[in-house]
Amino acid sequence: MNELKLGVLGLGYVGLPVAVAFGKEMPVIGVDINEKRIAELQNKIDDTGEVTQEDLFLTAIEFTSQAKRLGDCNFIIVAVPTPINESNQPDMTILHKASQMIGEHMQKGTIVVFESTVYPGATEEECVPIMEHYSGLVCGEDFFVGYSPERINPGDKIHTFTTVQKVVAGQTEEITNIIADVYASVVTAGVYKASSIRVAEAAKVIENTQRDLNIALMNELSRIFHALDIDTHEVLQAAGTKWNFLKFEPGLVGGHCIGVDPYYLAHKAESVGYHPEVILAGRRVNDSMASFVGQEIVKELLQQQKHICELKVSVLGLTFKENVPDIRNSKVIDLIAELKAFGMQVQVHDPLVNEQDVAHEYGLEMASYQELEDSDVVILAVPHEQFIAENGKLARAILKDESSMLVDLKKALKKSRSYSWNL
Repeated sequence: MNELKLGVLGLGYVGLPVAVAFGKEMPVIGVDINEKRIAELQNKIDDTGEVTQEDLFLTAIEFTSQAKRLGDCNFIIVAVPTPINESNQPDMTILHKASQMIGEHMQKGTIVVFESTVYPGATEEECVPIMEHYSGLVCGEDFFVGYSPERINPGDKIHTFTTVQKVVAGQTEEITNIIADVYASVVTAGVYKASSIRVAEAAKVIENTQRDLNIALMNELSRIFHALDIDTHEVLQAAGTKWNFLKFEPGLVGGHCIGVDPYYLAHKAESVGYHPEVILAGRRVNDSMASFVGQEIVKELLQQQKHICELKVSVLGLTFKENVPDIRNSKVIDLIAELKAFGMQVQVHDPLVNEQDVAHEYGLEMASYQELEDSDVVILAVPHEQFIAENGKLARAILKDESSMLVDLKKALKKSRSYSWNL
């Protein structure tokens, strides 16, 4: 490739760190259709918290919502969301629109690398035909494609875009080498060349499928040990003394990766006549955990002869994991819905979320900490740093009285007063 002119399409949790890493080394055009997001980035503000203001000042990125600027690029990285729909089927609408957008503006000789999570074959079967249709160009002759699965872990400042080895693949060996060289210019951990785009796509979905299944096992064990009145975390601590014990923990599995990617693989498997039993069993366990937790809380309250409909419940934390503002596919929402279904009065507080986004995504009204009323039940659902500081001082301060229940789902606090149970 002659002079590299790099563009990044999609500037969310994945695309922005990618753009920033390259932007510290070369000019980059960063495109996102969200004009509010673009305006914030132009003012050096990242509301995801993935990059700092200093990072943005150190980069040579032109942030724009104008898709036509993609026509000025000869190497385009696509990092748009690939969620699932209400039926747990892949929703590739945004990816299709991104492919159309590129096709409408792409110049000859462009290399397009997809980082969005997809099932094996999707890049060549779904994206390429759309780009060919809207560009009038032929893939493999006039433009080329590749795949490099994203490995961004929101909130993780150690395992970052530049410090995690990058898997890359192109439709030919020559294109693979070009893609590898481009990424190697900023990724200090090195680059792994997969044998094909389909292999790289498959590697991505099994990374998170493996984690999903291991967490599902821990969740099932937590149910068993809860029934046996055994502390799951004490069991895992004891078992973890063996050198080859895998240290996974139970929890609510949400977010844009672990709770989504297995469905992409299952969808593709079923399209070729194979029904994946283990993968979907793990998904059923993990998807049911929030409802199970809600039901167990209600059972315990009933055993204490509490009048459920008269109880005030405070849920602390709404994001899918601690110390990030990401609310996508949060399973805390399912827990709230379960408690409300029993007639409980639920108030929710999370200082990290954007309240407008929560209202739009879930139709839920958030409360400030000062607005929280003293509660019969306080559920520490997501252990943000401010929630666990001083052993949960904020959570304990809103307990109504000594008979009130503090539920610490991830056992982030030291046990010093009445608890129900943890995952």
